[in-house]
Amino acid sequence: MKMDANQTWNHHVVKKGNKSLVLDKIKNNSPISRAAVANQTGLNKGTVSSLVSELLEDHLIYESGPGESSGGRRPVMLLFNNSAGYSIGIDLGVNYLLGVLTDLDGNIFQEKVMTFKNLSYNEIEEQLFNTIDSLISSVPPSPHGIVGIGVGVPGIVDNSGEVLLAPNLNWTNVNLKSILQKKYNLPVIIENEANAGAYGEKKFGAGKEFENIIYVSAGIGIGVGLILNGSLYKGSNGFSGELGHMTIQVNGSKCRCGNDGCWELYASEQALINNAGLLDIPLPSNKEGDLNNLLTLAENGNKEVIKLFEQTGDYLGVGINNIINIFNPQQVIIGNRMASSKKWLEESLNTRVANQALWFQRSDLQIDFSELSTLSSALGVAAFSIENFLSVSIQQRSIIQI
Repeated sequence: MKMDANQTWNHHVVKKGNKSLVLDKIKNNSPISRAAVANQTGLNKGTVSSLVSELLEDHLIYESGPGESSGGRRPVMLLFNNSAGYSIGIDLGVNYLLGVLTDLDGNIFQEKVMTFKNLSYNEIEEQLFNTIDSLISSVPPSPHGIVGIGVGVPGIVDNSGEVLLAPNLNWTNVNLKSILQKKYNLPVIIENEANAGAYGEKKFGAGKEFENIIYVSAGIGIGVGLILNGSLYKGSNGFSGELGHMTIQVNGSKCRCGNDGCWELYASEQALINNAGLLDIPLPSNKEGDLNNLLTLAENGNKEVIKLFEQTGDYLGVGINNIINIFNPQQVIIGNRMASSKKWLEESLNTRVANQALWFQRSDLQIDFSELSTLSSALGVAAFSIENFLSVSIQQRSIIQI
């Protein structure tokens, strides 16, 4: 009997959903038998067997030796093939570029990082290409090779991946996605770096156990990523999380975004460095960057520098308190480069929140610093690319089979 168009489409959707279900079950429960997959997904054994055969042909899973028997012949076990392909994740910061090559489970296989100051767009693009080229050259043989490139950018990125505005990079309307796709002929995902960092922490870091998370990316600027009810919240056009530009100081300093008194002018890495400059604190220009120099001075007991960190932590607390009152999260995670300053920021930040947050907002609230340090965003965009690859692989096979 010939199926009509609606039946064909419905069959495709059902098959795609079932195949995703089976792959997720194997991915999250390796090693697992076919019978266990059928029992835990509710699918019949014939369906599971057929879908497992396709996943084996696609090299997304593999079989291992027999597992334990509950009676009768010992079953062959199924495992997710995390080395079937590799993903590139790039965190493109204002003063640094960090790239990682990961397997399909997000394990880092290779890492490349560089710092810079005041580069033009063309200079940053050249360094981005060099980083990607270096990571590609280190990829081991695998069935699918590089499955995608993800880039986290400190700016406003629309749902199509265009960078509309990155004020701290002086970028406007940069279609980085098209540029990279044309050069590398690979799937490319461009995402706001704070969104990517939030997802990275939820998937691999401090946010694994929480469903409502506010991720504060504190670097040269400040961005915020929102995990609400377990999912990344991006807003209707992808512009959510620009809370670094909320006003915390009426008639305050002018920000590059055009607003006055933005949070990032008082609580970011750049604010810390600017304030240090006003005090004539020596900041030798070297490859480690000014933040590391300030951390060294603090460790050596420089009271002026320690006071600057405490002041910055206090301002971080001001903005975080506003966010807490809006979203009532379970967890706030401070990430990006300022996470390395936990020792000097934590007390003043927590004091500000404890003194100002409404008492019922503080109940069951946890404030943490990133477990992934500067890797959150790069791992987040690498994960986006992996998930896109797995979804497309399943969809293509499902359509071909109909």
